[in-house]
Amino acid sequence: MSGKRRLKIGAVALAGVTATALGVTVWQGGDARPSTRAADSAPVGTATVTRTDLSDAQTLSGTLGYGKAAPVKGAKAGLVTWLPAPGARVSRGRTLYKVDNVPVPVFYGGTPLYRTLNARGTTGPDVRMIADNLKKLGYDIGPQPAVGTWVTRHPAVAEPDGRTDDRTSDDGASGKTDGTTAPAASASPAPTATTPTATPVRVKEGEGVLTADLVAAIRRWQTRVGMPATGVLGIGDVIVQSGEVRVGAVQAQIGDDANGSLMTVSSTRKTVSVPVDATGVGTMARGNRVTVTLPDDSTVTGTVEAVGATATDNSEGDTSGGGSAQLTVTVRVPDTGAVAKLTSGPVQVAFTSEIHKGVLAVPVGALLALSEGGYAVQLPGGRLLAVRTGMFAKGLVEVTGTGLTAGLKVVTTS
Repeated sequence: MSGKRRLKIGAVALAGVTATALGVTVWQGGDARPSTRAADSAPVGTATVTRTDLSDAQTLSGTLGYGKAAPVKGAKAGLVTWLPAPGARVSRGRTLYKVDNVPVPVFYGGTPLYRTLNARGTTGPDVRMIADNLKKLGYDIGPQPAVGTWVTRHPAVAEPDGRTDDRTSDDGASGKTDGTTAPAASASPAPTATTPTATPVRVKEGEGVLTADLVAAIRRWQTRVGMPATGVLGIGDVIVQSGEVRVGAVQAQIGDDANGSLMTVSSTRKTVSVPVDATGVGTMARGNRVTVTLPDDSTVTGTVEAVGATATDNSEGDTSGGGSAQLTVTVRVPDTGAVAKLTSGPVQVAFTSEIHKGVLAVPVGALLALSEGGYAVQLPGGRLLAVRTGMFAKGLVEVTGTGLTAGLKVVTTS
């Protein structure tokens, strides 16, 4: 057909831009007019080209709460004589429960009390944990030996009042009489102990030393909290947590054996846990902003706090084999407003990986796929304007092209 060309016009779907035949348009002189032979089956209308912000977001279901609950098990013999109420918050130095009417306080750290600390010169991360906590609680613990210092552990001898008198060995192998530190190390080999009870050890990074000052601080603290002022700490005398805890379910009862499961605790900060398919984590990263929709439909802005590194199997109970490995994304939210009124609940979290600001956009239904490739939008008079597409989001598509301006009317499927 001389001077004429035929183009097939199709509707474009968001999920994958595919053409559905609407008819044939005959072109002549640059103006497009629908052919009277066109068999348009889809109703059409007009839409306005708008300038807006588009974002590539996905919305996933999550759970608002205090994070994963961790069990607390007693570690000292005796009977439970006091327990906190569910929902109670327990901070550093406060009593979490009592055994034989003796408080078991919370200390912060990563190393539990795994042995009895009853001899000066004892070194280790557990000693460092005790020293750090007492210092934070305002007790004078005295100077701690520097990393690399040689110290000697001295035997502990119980006195009638229950305290310990940490004495040096008969020959005073450490060169000290107060049981704290031996002379600082030099380039020479480690000194050789003359008795089995006075073997010098070198203080390593992250370790503390049970000095006379620290023992005195322990006694003062024990007196204040209602523990026997022995200056000795044993397994189960304190419960070590990463920070302030919130009491969850309380399993034990007054009079139960203190060596069993007592309760569960969790963080006091509210977070949102979102299970995400391992293949769908994509650009989710610590620090990213998200929008959280609460059960009352109000929204708050949250921040991605952590993206789990361990995938869990989500196929339990799925006989179709369609389960997938998932990672847990943790989102921090401000504990104010509607969030403060909730203990837990289902929420929706919108993750945004990319934002295009101030772009021209039209409804996806306004795109026409051309038979020779590319896309166009049609003006109400029939003329077509070639466009390049960008981001697709929420039924809109970013478009650019000659003659395309905000406010322009274009034909679209209704």
